[in-house]
Amino acid sequence: MSGVVAVGLIGVAVVVWVVSVRDAEARRVRAVFGEAAGAGAAPAWRSTGERWVRWLRGRPEWGCAVIGALVGAVGASPLPLVLGVCAVPAVARARRGRAALRGRERRGDAVIRLCEVLAGEVRAGRQPGAALTVAVRESGALSGAGSAAVAAAARFGGDVPGALRVAAGEPGAEGLHGLAACWHVAVDRGAGLAAGLERLADALRAERDQRADLRAQLAGPWSTAVMLAGLPVLGLLLGSALGARPLRVLLHTGAGAGCLVVGGVLEGAGLWWALRIVRGAEA
Repeated sequence: MSGVVAVGLIGVAVVVWVVSVRDAEARRVRAVFGEAAGAGAAPAWRSTGERWVRWLRGRPEWGCAVIGALVGAVGASPLPLVLGVCAVPAVARARRGRAALRGRERRGDAVIRLCEVLAGEVRAGRQPGAALTVAVRESGALSGAGSAAVAAAARFGGDVPGALRVAAGEPGAEGLHGLAACWHVAVDRGAGLAAGLERLADALRAERDQRADLRAQLAGPWSTAVMLAGLPVLGLLLGSALGARPLRVLLHTGAGAGCLVVGGVLEGAGLWWALRIVRGAEA
């Protein structure tokens, strides 16, 4: 309990310090620019609270530490807070992984859009180099450096397939390898560029739909695994409602600590195994 109280006092001290610094800054502004400069400003405590909310919203993994602090306060033990803080890096890594996956999917959709726009521009009679410049600009499939390199190669007669292959190294832009092959065959050997681009867009779209269908099929097993992983929490809540005081047993007795360690290891192993099965199916 003393550890939890100490952490709470440290948090209160930090908040008080931030508020005092904010108030001092506001006083200096009013002293230099007059009272009207700070008339429309929000109260210091409100702006500080809004900054903390924005910070936590951008870093939701720190919610583990908050939940751990609450459980530690209820169970009169600092152990949940320590476990919550230790879980922050793993949750942050999972959040970054999901963000990277969404970024790859968006870039893959942009590559499909690039192929469609390029095919339409070529069929409209525009020269391939100018059409590629327009398609790169409108689709947003490439980053700044990749877009500049491809546009320069297309505009000044450079190695367009080589620039596309380099840009294909960005996550989610693997379809540009197909575009580079289409460009090499069509421009260097006189084949139909628009037809090849349309077939490439159809193939990339079919691959995207296949991945989405597989993800939808795996959502059921993954949801079941997550639900089973949450059953111990439900058991703790039921035990507390019945007056059994499970937190006291887990956090303040040797047998409870052993059960907590064994249960945590088994829980982590089960989630790891379920994640391994899902990733193996996706691969």
